[in-house]
Amino acid sequence: MLKKKFEKLLKPADIKINGKRPWDITVHNDSFYSRLLLGSLGFGESYMEGLWDCEQLDSMFCRLVKSSVDSQTIRLDKILMDIAGKLVNLQTRSRSKKVAEIHYDLGNDFYRTMLDPYMQYTCGYWAHADTLSDAQRDKLDLVCRKLHLQPKEKVLEMGCGWGGFARFAAEHYGCHVTAVNISKEQVAYARTFCKGLPVKIVHSDYRDVKGQYDKVVSIGMLEHVGYKNYEAFTKHVFNCLKPGSIALIHSIGNNTSSVSQDPWLDKYIFPGSKCPSIRQIAEAGEPYLIMEDLHNFGTDYDRTLMAWYDNFIAHWPQFESTYGKRFFRMWSYYLLMCAGLFRARKTQLWQIVFSRGGVEGGYRSIR
Repeated sequence: MLKKKFEKLLKPADIKINGKRPWDITVHNDSFYSRLLLGSLGFGESYMEGLWDCEQLDSMFCRLVKSSVDSQTIRLDKILMDIAGKLVNLQTRSRSKKVAEIHYDLGNDFYRTMLDPYMQYTCGYWAHADTLSDAQRDKLDLVCRKLHLQPKEKVLEMGCGWGGFARFAAEHYGCHVTAVNISKEQVAYARTFCKGLPVKIVHSDYRDVKGQYDKVVSIGMLEHVGYKNYEAFTKHVFNCLKPGSIALIHSIGNNTSSVSQDPWLDKYIFPGSKCPSIRQIAEAGEPYLIMEDLHNFGTDYDRTLMAWYDNFIAHWPQFESTYGKRFFRMWSYYLLMCAGLFRARKTQLWQIVFSRGGVEGGYRSIR
């Protein structure tokens, strides 16, 4: 009964059970069908446990989303997440540390093999690039040019990852960067990575930053701010900006407004995180900031994720004994699912330039 219902559900996406095409699903254990009653969480966990396989998970997810199969199901797991998102602040100071501990503190050696030399764990800019390294370098330069960075300007970076932007801005634009991060592993790496440069890496919550800066930048952190903290975040950006100055926010975004994320991603990859919609960003910033420029290059994230996946596969043998088979399936599922979502245009990547009080004479868009 459950198998027939699932087959019928997949039909609009042209996905078959035990078919021969690379996007078809191969079921190894019929208990898989009952796990689907748990929605996204059951679908992902059953893959991690080896109950089913798919040769091209990215293609399968792209088809699911494009056919709107995911929106045609009543998902108890997502309903419960939405209720929690409305009632509870999932990104308090204490809860915000959970994603760092579970995801970003996995190990710098692991991430070093998957990422580029600047250790960028956000979308690359592929307009003129052929390799991941070039795409990430071009992204960093694009951010610097959009911020109109000048030598000796004081720049605040909220959520600095492994210090790639701070190092790039200091090396190539002569800026003095103060960067904050709550991940112990990332902070330790960033301090070594930026040694000898006018860069200060602070192990701190962004909400504790004081003072005003010439420019403010946040690359891939708004996704971790939390639904209930968007306005507080933009107000903090406002307070940290000098009048007439600009900030750049680089963030994954949803097409529609919501208060929670996918339950499987929340449990296993990014606890408490949620990608905002344009409406949510605009409403949060409206009392404080002027939106000067909006740039969407979400399709570049598909290519970035596939490059990360290729690196992950190539270097997996050296990490297999440390992380194990379940982690391998979890990480593969995560990277390829996200690639499929961006390919289907379910999610976007935005770079938004804000100003405090407006740029005199207007802001010139840079691509």
